[in-house]
Amino acid sequence: MKTLTDEKLTIVGAAGMIGSNMAQTAIMMGLTSNICLYDPYAPGLEGVAEELFHCGFEGVNITFTSDIKEALTGAKYIVNSGGAARKAGMTREDLLKGNAAIAEEFGKNVKAYCPDVKHIVVIFNPADITGLITLLYSGLKPSQVTTLAALDSTRLRSELAKHFGVSMDVVENCRTYGGHGEQMAVYASTAKVEGKPLADMIGTDALTKDQWAEIQTKVTKGGANIIALRGRSSFQSPSYVSIEMIAAAMGGKPFRWPAGAYVSNGKFDHIMMAWETSITKDGVALKEVKGTPEEEAALEKSYEHLCALRDEVIAMGVLPPISEWHALNPNIK
Repeated sequence: MKTLTDEKLTIVGAAGMIGSNMAQTAIMMGLTSNICLYDPYAPGLEGVAEELFHCGFEGVNITFTSDIKEALTGAKYIVNSGGAARKAGMTREDLLKGNAAIAEEFGKNVKAYCPDVKHIVVIFNPADITGLITLLYSGLKPSQVTTLAALDSTRLRSELAKHFGVSMDVVENCRTYGGHGEQMAVYASTAKVEGKPLADMIGTDALTKDQWAEIQTKVTKGGANIIALRGRSSFQSPSYVSIEMIAAAMGGKPFRWPAGAYVSNGKFDHIMMAWETSITKDGVALKEVKGTPEEEAALEKSYEHLCALRDEVIAMGVLPPISEWHALNPNIK
């Protein structure tokens, strides 16, 4: 099987449903011939590895370990789903304290064991904050760390396709920006349905303002809906989309959706948030984000929410004050 690279990809949190699905997806997409699975829960990890062995894949060396040093040494790409999962009734923010500590330890381990890693995708919640913590403690460049933020945009596409009774293929350029949570900014101005601007339909019989408001709510609560339906948090969609992200970083197909990236542009500063980006072998680069005045206001509100979470982490002592970030990671201006 021809792969994008022979370099080592480490899946952190591989004993979990997201991690195990990521591993299988990476193999099936032909990302690399060298995949290492890591999880501190050794029996579950071995079970995942055994299942993958039983698939009978060819052209890939699958290793597994509960030793983080072994897992990260030599890794050139990492996808990390290794935080606590969200349960019914919980918000992403409820996970903040425990997962912030996990992200700090992970960042320090990256710096110690694989400082020459090329790209990391962080997906455990709240991903905007855990990704930011990882970036700061790893010592990496902002271009080398992204977070999973695309699910809100894919959920918008899905809800619009269901509403109009059309294939998702004809619903284009759905975008949400800002936080990966209920404070996200859902954009209408970018999207088209069967070639028609979505913004022109809102307020008509085809899509009343109330219906649009309902769709926005379904998008922001999409993760909670999966928990209600399946009795557990999403694992198939985050697995697939995060592997699409790391594939782009390996030089594969361009990533189609917004990604969580470090933003510090004078208006939005010292934050990780969903943004329009490109992800290539050179890392993640920011593109322009432009919307209506109402959408821009929603984005600013989402940014304020993320800043409050960031400041909470600083108050916990997990992160130092912003004025000290450059000393912690010289790549942060």
